[in-house]
Amino acid sequence: MSTLILTLPDSAADAADGYDFVLVRDEGLVAESGCTPLALLPPATELVALVPVHKLSWQQVRLPRGSLGRGMFRDGGPGRLRAVLDGVLEERVLDDPAELHFALAPDASDEAPVWVAVCDRAWLQEAVGALEQAGRPVRRIVPELAPERAFETAAQVLHVMGEPDAARLVAVTPAGVAQWPLSGAALAQLNWPADQPVLAEPAVAALAEQLMHRAVTLQQAPQRHLQALQGDRDLAQFELANSGGARSWRRLAEAAARLARAPRWRPLRLAVLVALLVNLIGLNAWAWKEQSALQTQRQAIREVLTSTFVKVQVVVDAPLQMARELAALQRASGQASGRDLEAMLAAFAAAAPAQAMPEAIDYSAGELRLKGIALQPDELASLSLRLKARGYVALTDATGLVIRPGSER
Repeated sequence: MSTLILTLPDSAADAADGYDFVLVRDEGLVAESGCTPLALLPPATELVALVPVHKLSWQQVRLPRGSLGRGMFRDGGPGRLRAVLDGVLEERVLDDPAELHFALAPDASDEAPVWVAVCDRAWLQEAVGALEQAGRPVRRIVPELAPERAFETAAQVLHVMGEPDAARLVAVTPAGVAQWPLSGAALAQLNWPADQPVLAEPAVAALAEQLMHRAVTLQQAPQRHLQALQGDRDLAQFELANSGGARSWRRLAEAAARLARAPRWRPLRLAVLVALLVNLIGLNAWAWKEQSALQTQRQAIREVLTSTFVKVQVVVDAPLQMARELAALQRASGQASGRDLEAMLAAFAAAAPAQAMPEAIDYSAGELRLKGIALQPDELASLSLRLKARGYVALTDATGLVIRPGSER
């Protein structure tokens, strides 16, 4: 599985010049990056659109209680939530809210302030639509940089990006994302703490060190885009979102995919695989042991049958054959057996209701028919249970009641 991170161009003219892309393989490593026309982009399993940092603004707002619906804001009345955002942000944005696209942070709650990403709606729809028309549908839309959460390790990061003649400062903090042209005046105003990280692209790293009088950490744009992919933000909301159920399943699939691909989950994947193999081997060993014990018991029963009744040469159903041979032996020796008429009548008399008197009795080949007996369903059920305890089966037919030994099949 591979993922293509595609930076959305500022305009259609920029798109004609080519798309900046990053190809990520299963291991979560950058396999290829560059700029190429849309038709020449490398194939990938899925495509993720990246919104450049200069195309987004971030607004922190507090939503009215209950505005996030049923817990998952994208599933709980998106039309109503969009109207709420229009009203909350109307005084905080310069453009008409109807011309803007809004997207909430994944941890949004109406009990605390939430971050809302804001960008031009027409531009985003046009950029995503162009990709879909070219047969490259977008699975997810991620921001290049987003406000850090207070619980994250690096709460503040200063990025220096661009070219030497158009370098930019982008400060990412829990207070938001702010941008300035790279200059001594901007750095003096920013007064960036010495203990907070500064990440610079190679093209502007020397300039940043000269102006800041400190060392910086190199970070290429593809590495920054890979970090954006690994985050949990998705700007495909409201008019750009799919159905609620489909998006819920997609988020579950994304979480499963991250669990299956991320290098940090490799020990867990190995542990699960080992546990499955151990259980599979254990279950097969247990099944083999039980099957062996069952075969041993069956063989013992066959040996008892063939050693007791030597004329039985072929064993098909040992218990049934043994019962038949024993009954035949009892008849030959003059002893009463459970298949005899007297024994079956005695069992019926002990189990049947007092008013159950047959009009006729028919006995043949171990089967007793009592004609003219009509029993209620509850009486028949009670009679069947009592006869079953004595080793007989009771059935009804058009003529009356039929009783036969329980071993008969």
